[in-house]
Amino acid sequence: MIARNIFLLSVSICLVSCFETKRNSRKEGLIVSEKPNIIYILADDLGYGDLSCYGQTKFSTPNIDRLASKGMLFTQHYSGSTVCAPSRSTLMTGMHTGHTIIRGNKVRRNKEELLEGQFPIPDKTYTLPEILKEKGYKTGAFGKWGLGYPGSEGDPVNQGFDTFFGYNCQRLGHNYYPNHLWSDMDSIVLKGNLGFKEETYAPKLIHQKTLDFIEENRNENFFLYVSSIIPHAELVAPESEINKYRGDYTEKIYKGIDDGPTYKKGSYGSQKECHATFAAMVSILDQHVGEIVDKVKKLGLENNTLIVFTSDNGPHREGGADPDFFNSNGDLKGYKRDLYEGGIRVPMIVSWPGTVKANTQTDHISAFWDVFPTFATLVGAEIPSDIDGISFLPTLLNNSKKQKAHDYLYWEFHEKGGRQAVRKGNWKAVKYNVLEQPNAAIELYDLSTDIEEKNDIANEHPGIVKEIEKVLQRARTPSKVFTFQQQTYLSEL
Repeated sequence: MIARNIFLLSVSICLVSCFETKRNSRKEGLIVSEKPNIIYILADDLGYGDLSCYGQTKFSTPNIDRLASKGMLFTQHYSGSTVCAPSRSTLMTGMHTGHTIIRGNKVRRNKEELLEGQFPIPDKTYTLPEILKEKGYKTGAFGKWGLGYPGSEGDPVNQGFDTFFGYNCQRLGHNYYPNHLWSDMDSIVLKGNLGFKEETYAPKLIHQKTLDFIEENRNENFFLYVSSIIPHAELVAPESEINKYRGDYTEKIYKGIDDGPTYKKGSYGSQKECHATFAAMVSILDQHVGEIVDKVKKLGLENNTLIVFTSDNGPHREGGADPDFFNSNGDLKGYKRDLYEGGIRVPMIVSWPGTVKANTQTDHISAFWDVFPTFATLVGAEIPSDIDGISFLPTLLNNSKKQKAHDYLYWEFHEKGGRQAVRKGNWKAVKYNVLEQPNAAIELYDLSTDIEEKNDIANEHPGIVKEIEKVLQRARTPSKVFTFQQQTYLSEL
């Protein structure tokens, strides 16, 4: 009798769980019997135009293009910020940079040197992996973290991830042959990289751990966060990959730091073939995406796995990177650290065979903080009332009539004199140098006719400018750490 009661209880729990998922999905116009696996792949500083499916012509990204052909390509998706840590914070919390905890790249240091890791997300923060873990998902993060130094309350294994492998620190993530990586809370020394040796290309090792995670969790629901460091910071790739592009371009030479106290501690190494190396790095990223997709298919998980590919902000110009040569921004103005479109509009591709219609495209306006409620809705979780995101699941399901839209999108950036931006419909407002000139004039652009943000028409639309000013006043809450005053900490590159 006891065994029979336990069996009935198990069945009841299963039915309630299935009903919860179906009930929540029905609101979005979808009935599912199973919650999907979720793989979120985040490139680092990849520009809007750095994929051939988004217009890149100087090299190709066949595997990412294939992912796009099997799913939906977003043309108006935005990163959480124009630099690394705050962009990731908006993703993890569902809040834009006026509300999320981490609003800038704040580093740690003592009197002598910079310390490993960044300012941590507090333990009380409710994060995306935590909400998925509560719904029975195995959670893994592989690549770069940047939201809490090792062992802190912001360490990824203290923020909802069952396992982590990669770079805890953004600054050390500038280097591709690091002395160590982190496996959960253990520092793994890479002996082949000590001193001047370069034997272990970190992205390759991290990628293998990523594939292992999929294999190990193939019989359970899993959430896989792949936060690649490619193509950020220094330009470095194995010779075999660079060989594929040698001679294809006129070359740019970059003289970096190849010795001394900051060598392999954040400074960029030299590179004699910047263009060929950049193309090789994006090719490696493309290969990794293809191998993840192939692994999912080989394990028979393809139809029950949602895969997202995107980038954390616009392209950088440090370490020999040359976004103008590759037209990395397409027609967009600005780069990383800008709040013009080139700094924050990013590619996003979503594939879920059998559910997301293949070879489709959407101009739905969305941002990183929308990922939290989208995934929460998908798994039948309750969405917190204090987040800024709006689920784009209806768009994925080709149900535009049920898709809610943002009243506005908001960004703030705490470096370069302080910057703010608002997107409201087709209107885009940008305000620079706000720390020194709080009453600085607002630039206004109509993105429906001026995607390049060339024609400031603020003087022609004083009513719109007033609306934007009201948004700027109410869009943020005070932060004791990120005060939007002149900062005294050293920022990441």
